[in-house]
Amino acid sequence: MLGKIKNTASFILEKAGFKPQVGIILGTGLGSLADSIEVHATIDYHDIPDFPVSTVEGHRGRLIFGMLGGKRVVAMQGRFHYYEGYAPWQVVYPVRVMKFLGIETLFVSNAAGGVGDGFRVGDLMVITDHINLIPNPLVGPNIAELGPRFPDMSEAYDRSLIAKAGEIAAREGIRLQYGCYVGGTGPTFETTKEYGYFKAIGGDAVGMSTTPEVIAARHMNIPVFGVSVITNVGLAGEKSTHEEVQIEGARAAVNMTKLFIEMVGSL
Repeated sequence: MLGKIKNTASFILEKAGFKPQVGIILGTGLGSLADSIEVHATIDYHDIPDFPVSTVEGHRGRLIFGMLGGKRVVAMQGRFHYYEGYAPWQVVYPVRVMKFLGIETLFVSNAAGGVGDGFRVGDLMVITDHINLIPNPLVGPNIAELGPRFPDMSEAYDRSLIAKAGEIAAREGIRLQYGCYVGGTGPTFETTKEYGYFKAIGGDAVGMSTTPEVIAARHMNIPVFGVSVITNVGLAGEKSTHEEVQIEGARAAVNMTKLFIEMVGSL
């Protein structure tokens, strides 16, 4: 596995001719952030050795290398999910690779259903913690070169980056929510009782991604900042469709893009 990760990273570095400082994972409907990147190179996932391929509508399926906020970044325009049939280690394979590309900070985003009090469609929720209900990507033999057998997760999301987001949002007039993200397997949207359960156990938003990627990043001691775009409000009893999630994600991407550019530039 370690050999494959290093081989993939070497291939990407040679092909892109670019060493990123920051990694960004763009969720459903949020790929437009890539339009703000001063592009140096792009590589389609299907051209990368041992890399998974996006199968979900709204996930473009490519790596974008370039400048954002004055920093060298690599953005995943499309991620991988457990519900697509990928094993947990495959879901986080790109995060492993990004570590060997040279990233020092990881930004993650997702579209999520809100269950917290006062949440509205289009809100940006800064993730302060998570509850992982997806099979853990660290199950199996531990690779010591990547990280410890039992990594600490008491600060899964970097507190200093969360504080910085609050300062930027206040300055730019961006409304932020804060809360705990629940990562479930999908691909079904949640039942009304499931939404109630997630709220009861401490969740504020629920989605089908992110937590495995964050676990892998923290295993490798990469600081993480995460944002959920609230694309539907689960406890309101409204039906959800993938098309609506994409539309609401795209609308909220304007403020998320502004926040991410300022955040990356402040590193």
